[in-house]
Amino acid sequence: MGVLRSAESFQAEVEELRGMLLAGTAAAPRKGSAREAYGGDRAEDPDRTVCVTAGISFVGFAVADCLLSRGYSVRLALDSQDFLKLKEEEIHGEDLEKLREMEMLGEMERDGMRAVVTDIMDLNSLCEAFDGCSCVFHTSAFADPNGVSGYSKHIADIESKISERVIEACVRTQSVRKCVFTSSLVACIWRQNSPQQQRLPTIIDENCWSDESLCRERKLWFALGKTMAEKAAWRTARGRDLKLVTLCPALVTGPGFRRRNSTASIAYLKGAQRMFSEGLLATMDVSKVAEAHVAVFEAMGSTACGRYVCFDHIVRRVEEVAALESQLGIPNRVSAEAANLEHPQSWFELSKRKLLRLMSSRRRCSHETYSFLY
Repeated sequence: MGVLRSAESFQAEVEELRGMLLAGTAAAPRKGSAREAYGGDRAEDPDRTVCVTAGISFVGFAVADCLLSRGYSVRLALDSQDFLKLKEEEIHGEDLEKLREMEMLGEMERDGMRAVVTDIMDLNSLCEAFDGCSCVFHTSAFADPNGVSGYSKHIADIESKISERVIEACVRTQSVRKCVFTSSLVACIWRQNSPQQQRLPTIIDENCWSDESLCRERKLWFALGKTMAEKAAWRTARGRDLKLVTLCPALVTGPGFRRRNSTASIAYLKGAQRMFSEGLLATMDVSKVAEAHVAVFEAMGSTACGRYVCFDHIVRRVEEVAALESQLGIPNRVSAEAANLEHPQSWFELSKRKLLRLMSSRRRCSHETYSFLY
């Protein structure tokens, strides 16, 4: 997600990028990790070089960190709008010298990580950014240049167009064979009719799509944008020489999510009262979202395909809704309305069985542990 960023969230991203520049790496390697095993030599292996769009966003940074820890060489695609903001920040000393070097060379290289400045609206610029990478992780489509306008129908339309450009760039770039696309759970859950008369709840899984007309009617622009963008990705990739998988995570939370992802989170929660009342309001920690991205990517050569719904917690108590609202600094409107409900209705049941099957299979084969299985 991470599509829109307020001034506060962008400042948090700048601070994290500064820390990465000064440290010379995005994260300390975990003991016994693939990153330690590969070291600097991994940059010579094109099969282990990947690109992450919106590389300093909340989700993008977490995905890049997870990839680095597993020994991949990671190229962060830094949108030119972000770069212009970055240069406007008050930066001194060693930071300034490194950013000047980045400006002159158009890129930055560190241990296992390289950042490139690109125009996400321009097809040729995207192709240049992706060249030499075997996979693109498209974690975001559009950064609002003003950072304060909120998510609108106009932005939903732009996100869909950029989705087409990113997939087209992947297809046209000879080295790129795979794309992992970050969508959202809200691209799956919005339906015209609630199955109130059914004896068993309706399953919401990777086969479900949100109704675009309903999203327009209720001004659910974030859900509309994610639905349109994901459909555009599948439409553009159809019949082309590109393997595509999409992940549909729930509301992404985790340390610092209020600062790093507040605008997108607030946009996600439009319609939260109905999501809560129907058992569809769910969350997922950003580290687990990143794990899911990398695990699905690594299984694309064998079992991974299509869409994957992912969440690690379903919000079932009014107190949890109020806590979310409090963390995001928004009025307790949803929790106040939800308090009038005796309990959420079981008209729907979220399912992540497809993702769990893939993870369980990989765990048996590799003896790895994925935290979102528990």
